[in-house]
Amino acid sequence: MAETDRTSMPESTGMPESTGSGARVTIAEIAREAGVSVATVSKVLNGHAHVADATRQRVESLLESHNYVRRRSRPTHTVGLIDLVINELDSPWSVEVVRGVQEAAAQHDTGLVVTAVHGRPADTLRWLDNLTKRGSDGVILAVTVLAEAQRRKIQELGVPLVVIDPVGNPDASIPSVGATNWHGGLAATQHLLGLGHRRIGVITGPEDVLSARARLDGYRAALESAGIGVDPRLEVRGDFHHGTGITGAEQLLALPEPPTAIFASSDLQALGAYDAVRRAGLQVGRDISVVGFDDLPVASWASPPLTTVRQPLSDMATMAARIVLRGVDEVLPGGMRRLELATTLVERQSTGHPPAH
Repeated sequence: MAETDRTSMPESTGMPESTGSGARVTIAEIAREAGVSVATVSKVLNGHAHVADATRQRVESLLESHNYVRRRSRPTHTVGLIDLVINELDSPWSVEVVRGVQEAAAQHDTGLVVTAVHGRPADTLRWLDNLTKRGSDGVILAVTVLAEAQRRKIQELGVPLVVIDPVGNPDASIPSVGATNWHGGLAATQHLLGLGHRRIGVITGPEDVLSARARLDGYRAALESAGIGVDPRLEVRGDFHHGTGITGAEQLLALPEPPTAIFASSDLQALGAYDAVRRAGLQVGRDISVVGFDDLPVASWASPPLTTVRQPLSDMATMAARIVLRGVDEVLPGGMRRLELATTLVERQSTGHPPAH
């Protein structure tokens, strides 16, 4: 999906304008003074419902005392607009995320702009400039790294922000939606242990990605709870992509005592491992077991169908969009800012008992 500008459309973003005295006040400052979230102030500015009368009056009073000048309202016939920023669009992971956000946006009669930044700072800066122009009602970041100054700019614009599957440790002030990655890594490894495997290799994700670290920690915890020491030779670094699934599995299979099972930290890596296993003249599910992580549609189409840990990507994206559209305080109870949806193991034909020797 290409990014499109809507600069000719009247905006209602809650962005501050000159107060006439040369001073400028941001929505973030109003929110801090009122003791509410930025999203709540944005709701008041845009006349949204679901704001307590006392809260609305407190915010309105502060806006008036700071001589905050509002932008003109959108016509009632114009739909809202949210931005989804993602690293790339040419992966099954991205497709699931876009599908989930689109579902929630359609339910709220809201338009969607999807921007792929490909990890390039110039693309991120261009998107931020366009965000300012078009007046989006919220931003969803999907596995995208923003510098602190860039995150601060989004917050100063008064645009609600939610992160899907944070790359690093999530900022406690920014709502985020993820999955129970540690539990998923634990469940995948316990499944293999239950089948009788004792030498279990792992192809990890990037070291700087929170979800990858959690999956690896779950793998290690399962081994340790079974009384099996962690063998560094069985841990191979990857990047969630197909290519490192091939090279990682080749490295594991070349060991003097290769593993009888491989836990790949993504489905794409698992399918790369399939290729390496076949090139070695072995059969997945019979000679060596393989488990993935994600449960992308391709997992059930593989031959043999892939045993994997399902993380509900589409549901995670839908939840992130609901937080943007309805406000974090309404969607996440009790002051929560981090939501983790449950992972589940899906057993298929890529795993079995280790071969007899």
